[in-house]
Amino acid sequence: MERIYMDHAATTPMHPSVIEQITRTMTDHFGNPSSIHSYGRDARKLVDEARIGIAQSIGAQETEIIFTSGGTEADNYAIFGIAEANREKGKHIITTVIEHHAVLRACQQLEKKGFDVTYLPVDETGVISLEDFKQSLRDDTILVTIMYGNNEVGAIQPIAQIGELLDEHQAIFHTDAVQAYGIENIIVTELKVDLLSVSAHKLNGPKGMGFLYARSGVKFSPRLFGGEQERKRRAGTENVPAVTGFLEAVKIAQAKKEVRREKYSQLKEMLITTLKTKQIEFEINGNLETSLPHVLNLSFPGTQVEAMLVNLDLAGIAVSSGSACTAGTIDPSHVLVAMFGEKSDKLKNSIRFSFGYTNTVEQIKKTGEEIAKIVQRFHHK
Repeated sequence: MERIYMDHAATTPMHPSVIEQITRTMTDHFGNPSSIHSYGRDARKLVDEARIGIAQSIGAQETEIIFTSGGTEADNYAIFGIAEANREKGKHIITTVIEHHAVLRACQQLEKKGFDVTYLPVDETGVISLEDFKQSLRDDTILVTIMYGNNEVGAIQPIAQIGELLDEHQAIFHTDAVQAYGIENIIVTELKVDLLSVSAHKLNGPKGMGFLYARSGVKFSPRLFGGEQERKRRAGTENVPAVTGFLEAVKIAQAKKEVRREKYSQLKEMLITTLKTKQIEFEINGNLETSLPHVLNLSFPGTQVEAMLVNLDLAGIAVSSGSACTAGTIDPSHVLVAMFGEKSDKLKNSIRFSFGYTNTVEQIKKTGEEIAKIVQRFHHK
């Protein structure tokens, strides 16, 4: 039985070229980048080259890239670092109700420390209102943290417009771009963001690797203390193999970006068309026009998400009910609750399909056909 993986928003398989690069680095360049001998200098050169290449991918300077252990650390670094370094300017933070839990729970921790957090609502497409944002902005607002593209429904927020609104304001602007980086065209100077979080394993790179873009001049408190790595902003010996693997993944993603965007949009349309052809009742959660091309969240009335996921898995198809970080919990998706309310049936019958470069048209057609069989079984019980 062919196994079909369509949960790329949770994690992606490492690209063969990335694995080769990591293996080569582990074999040939084991030195500590902080050492002054040749082994250390060789490792330092690889880290520096990766920093430059990754910075160029978002239109940043290499000094503005801080390597982290992934998206969660990058989000936490940005939120706690800014809050602690700027609390004399105010204690107000603005975020949204549909952020990743790495942002939401960080904000909740800050509330316990006396910070005031505004959680902006979203409409049924998962997008905030700019008017709501304007009204929530205060003189004592020190941080705005709003994700670029949502990991569950793919909704893209008006980041550039928010950046414009904050241009003359003291607030530091952070965006969690974990789900969007490598797929969307992101130039930090155009978006006017001060901080941006990314994770390597979302674009066929290694797990445990990411970066935080921090605009030059932005002051924030470090979270780790020890050596003077990352320009004294994040202590700890650099993970050289993962760093070089990350760069390789970024190069591939940048080179294939437009082709993949078009492919994912076609796969999304193919799945929708197949379900319509099979006359299966479903609803799209979100807006196809304002969402990430690789994420599609569908509601299947008259079904139960747990049973759907199990049946699809038995058919060799791996999909998700939402964020992998909360998978297995009995709580409904906070994103869908925000979009449709606590009593909506969509909380119990929605599935996320997220595409990657290994997916084919044939796989999508098969997935649509298997969904049709499963849904029909449910309706005939």
